Amino acid sequence: MLNQKLKKSFEHLNSFVLSEKLKEKLEKFIVIAAIISFAVHLGIIGLIDFNLLDIGKYDGNLIISPISAIYTPFSIILIYEVYLLVFHLPKSITIYIGKQYEIITLILIRKIFYDLSNLEFSSSWFSIESDIQFTLDLVATIALFFLIFLFYKLNSKNKIEKQKINKKTKSHIKVKNVFATILVPVIVLLALFSFGNWFYETISNSNYSSTSIKTVNTIFFDDFFTVLILIDVLLLLFSFLQTEEFSRVIRNSGFVISTILIKLSFSADNIINTILIVVAVSFGVLILFIYNQYFKLNQKLNY
Repeated sequence: MLNQKLKKSFEHLNSFVLSEKLKEKLEKFIVIAAIISFAVHLGIIGLIDFNLLDIGKYDGNLIISPISAIYTPFSIILIYEVYLLVFHLPKSITIYIGKQYEIITLILIRKIFYDLSNLEFSSSWFSIESDIQFTLDLVATIALFFLIFLFYKLNSKNKIEKQKINKKTKSHIKVKNVFATILVPVIVLLALFSFGNWFYETISNSNYSSTSIKTVNTIFFDDFFTVLILIDVLLLLFSFLQTEEFSRVIRNSGFVISTILIKLSFSADNIINTILIVVAVSFGVLILFIYNQYFKLNQKLNY
């Protein structure tokens, strides 16, 4: 009796957190929240410029230019992208991985908006480290956008996703549903802890300006990608129960490696950080391309 109640409660939770209705409501809420946060951030910058607000010792770059205010709504949009990642987990592993690539690209774009407010225009552009980093981030963003396009294009050609659903596939979908349902409250708690801890440390720190943008960029997402690695490894292990195909195992293993590389990028500095992100996404795209070719070859051999 107790098991039936727990099962029913879990099914209700699953149907709620992964419903189209919640997705649509959250989308509207995120848009409104992003607009309001942008207006508030701009308002704070305006009050500081007119000496109507005293911020004490804090002199962070997030409040020195109206351009840096774009950083805040982008952070709100990233929250929605995280939810979309979980939403697509039960439906398609490749789209789930694609959402990871979208999130890390948006984090990079958010960083570019921050750097725009701190550019040093000089005739010796490539002698200033921050300007070199900004140029590299711009190039990397274009490269990532193209790589994500290729990833989804390759996925659309992947006929194996449309195969007949057997018992093993149904079991694997159930497992992914369980992971997705658990992920939602875990992410909410992780976000509350990460932002709460950062806010406390920022307030209690007498030298506010010591908080670097690298530290701000890694809030929540460093831990979030650690959780994703654990989920990806578990999905990889469960995939052995669904299929013994060498190509499928290698593809899923490659996706795990790609996620680990993204996670490692948060620990790297400047140029290495950007290079690791591009390498991670490139690796995932290459893995999917080879997987598709392998699948086509197997189809020809089976005829």
